[in-house]
Amino acid sequence: MTLSVRNIIPIIKAQFLGTNDIAIIDAISIDSRSLQNTESTLFFALVGPNHDGHQYVATLIKQGVRNFVVSYIPSKLQGKANFLVVENTLVALQTIAATYRSDFDFPVIGITGSNGKTIIKEWLNFLLSPDYNIIRSPKSYNSQVGVPLSVLGINEKHNLGIFEAGISTTNEMKNLQKIIQPTIGVLTNIGSAHDEGFHDVGEKIKEKLKLFTSVEVLIMNKNRTIEAFLSPKIKTFTWSSEDGKADVFVIAKENSDKTEFKITYQKLCFKIAIPFSDQASIENTIHCMVVLLYLGYDQVTIQQRIALLYPVEMRLKVKNGNSNTTIIDDSYSSDFQSLKIALDFLESQKQYKKKTLILSDIFQSGLATEDLYSKVSQLIVSNKINRVIAIGKTISSYKKKFPNCLAFASTELFIEAIDKIPFENETVLIKGARHFHFEEIVSLLEEKTHETVLEINLNAISHNLNFYKSKLKPETKMMVMVKAFSYGNGGFDVAKLLSHHKVDYLGVAFADEGISLRNAGIDLPVMVLNPESTSFSAIIQHQLEPEIYSIKGLTAFLKIASQKKLKKFPIHIKLDTGMHRLGFEEENLNDLIALLKDNTNVEVKSILSHLATSDEMKFIDFTLAQIKLFEKLSSKLMAELEIKPIRHILNTSGISNFPQAQYDMVRLGIGLYGVSNDEDEQKLLENVGTLKSIISQIRTIDEGESVGYGRRFIASRPTKIATIPIGYADGISRHWGNGVGYVVIKNKKAPIVGSVCMDMLMADVTDIDCKEGGDVIIFGANPSVNFMAKQLGTIPYEIMTSISQRVKRVFYRE
Repeated sequence: MTLSVRNIIPIIKAQFLGTNDIAIIDAISIDSRSLQNTESTLFFALVGPNHDGHQYVATLIKQGVRNFVVSYIPSKLQGKANFLVVENTLVALQTIAATYRSDFDFPVIGITGSNGKTIIKEWLNFLLSPDYNIIRSPKSYNSQVGVPLSVLGINEKHNLGIFEAGISTTNEMKNLQKIIQPTIGVLTNIGSAHDEGFHDVGEKIKEKLKLFTSVEVLIMNKNRTIEAFLSPKIKTFTWSSEDGKADVFVIAKENSDKTEFKITYQKLCFKIAIPFSDQASIENTIHCMVVLLYLGYDQVTIQQRIALLYPVEMRLKVKNGNSNTTIIDDSYSSDFQSLKIALDFLESQKQYKKKTLILSDIFQSGLATEDLYSKVSQLIVSNKINRVIAIGKTISSYKKKFPNCLAFASTELFIEAIDKIPFENETVLIKGARHFHFEEIVSLLEEKTHETVLEINLNAISHNLNFYKSKLKPETKMMVMVKAFSYGNGGFDVAKLLSHHKVDYLGVAFADEGISLRNAGIDLPVMVLNPESTSFSAIIQHQLEPEIYSIKGLTAFLKIASQKKLKKFPIHIKLDTGMHRLGFEEENLNDLIALLKDNTNVEVKSILSHLATSDEMKFIDFTLAQIKLFEKLSSKLMAELEIKPIRHILNTSGISNFPQAQYDMVRLGIGLYGVSNDEDEQKLLENVGTLKSIISQIRTIDEGESVGYGRRFIASRPTKIATIPIGYADGISRHWGNGVGYVVIKNKKAPIVGSVCMDMLMADVTDIDCKEGGDVIIFGANPSVNFMAKQLGTIPYEIMTSISQRVKRVFYRE
């Protein structure tokens, strides 16, 4: 898109306060952290329950951004940039997108439903791309913000749009309908997702159907309940496996890992085979096939293209690579819009300063080839990519546009040369169109570990962080605990995300954890909560900040600080208000004050204490007494030393249960990782970690035969046993075996039989249709760590922190 500020002002009904209303805009941004923000970017300062984009305007001006849509001009910034002042910045973003969409007249497929939206969108793109130049939602950009950003990617060369729309409550779909303006509708299904946002299923159906008010046709599985809410003005094109009155009748026959369809439509009767057998893939395939029928494709073309459908990877994954590298795996898509997203993700997760991009030819950009690769070059330069490896005949011909570029005509040629290309101490983004098979490159560069992995959902971490931020006053700072390998979830990668979110402090238990963060490039303030006196020199060297909790420790640190001639080195004073674990007690205060008075080697950066029972409201009086004592002791310190440090006492449960004691900062711990002691609050958090493995072997044993050490399981019937390569050396408690616990295979519970071994466990899969190599969920949404902890008589912390570091962590963003 290319518009002038003067064009935009009347569209969004803005008051213009600036100096250059003819400034040209060629990009829209809502992310202040993106390196792609430039002088020609229009930044929308969105305001939500957990964030306010106006806070970042000053920083963006320093970075060269000159155009902003705001609901108010931040203090002291008037006259320093072009400001378009509106009542609501989100409405303004949606309005400009809707107006922009109206400038184009081509078919647009709008997809909504509870599940399958992104997969159907990606499959339709694959099936229709030989015949159309398609613009589609990147990744799963289907929200009130994601949809307008998707639509603003349209250009004059596009002749088909495919956009998905997701909602979580009422009065949202009408906004998305105005932006997408679909001509063809696809309703996937109505399931339980986001039920909490609606009074009943009828309200949800009515809200979903608002996307289709002006379509020429709605494609859907024939359903009487949905049809009861459907306007008679909306023409439908339906399919069914049960109702013969549907326009398309489908009989699906599952055969091992494949499914064969028999399709009856008007006078046509033909068969289609797909390489899937799960119900979700079957339904998604049928929806795509019916779209092709509606668009007039012949049965041979449909058969050929549907047979080539593939599993869709909707996630950007972060993996450990060989030779101290980090691999960001986005190996199944290569389009201009998603390249922007992937480069932003690279910046947010990079472990090493050196950044390499492996990129294939880019398709369906809607741009002339020269313009496309010029824009790609601009993106790469703005993201400070150190090296580009271009793969494909087209992108190779533009290698001179990219910094430090190696070019290969094909993936095969690159793989032949890979041993001669050094990859070390760098972050590598691998992004390629599907037919380039970049998964082979990922496999070669990825560090080889065993097949049990802990998948960490970075979106969920961001959600949980923002959930707790929403409980704080705007001025309250936040420290996030990343000790114990981020509660088992992976230290650096979580810390990098928190840096991206600009939290105020990170908390670790011991100096070596903080040093690891510094070595990985984390420059946020890091507090060491349990420093040993032998680590003080290393703490100073790596600019970590120690918690001081005893006269002995303070004396030792002051001695080293004096020897090193430090000036105002930050320290944190821990007070014991009732936990009776670490900290200065009231009787120590005078000695503490005497040591710190007039000392210029150190500076008391904060005063803190720790609540013992913030999660148990039956001890509310004890907690309130702790807070009262903290107020008394910290106030005395501040008065005697004439200082105004940060004060903090609240942990995760304290944030929710004692908001009156926020002071200057709070410390978020296990809540970040999706665990709460409160059942109602737990429903509002998102699951972060999913521990997965595979089935190594399946065997059938007869009645009377046993499994595992000590013959602790003896079959009472012919029993199918799956062996799974995870055991107590990986962190699975032996108490979880012998029928106490279970794993999940194909969405069904498989009881663990016999004892959990060091490196494996066995499960009863007699009633589950599964195969060797199939996926196994050890914990995640089900069973949750809360459930496991309750069954084992422990706490979620122990479950999470017990997962061995030999279990590979895979980080991903949806």
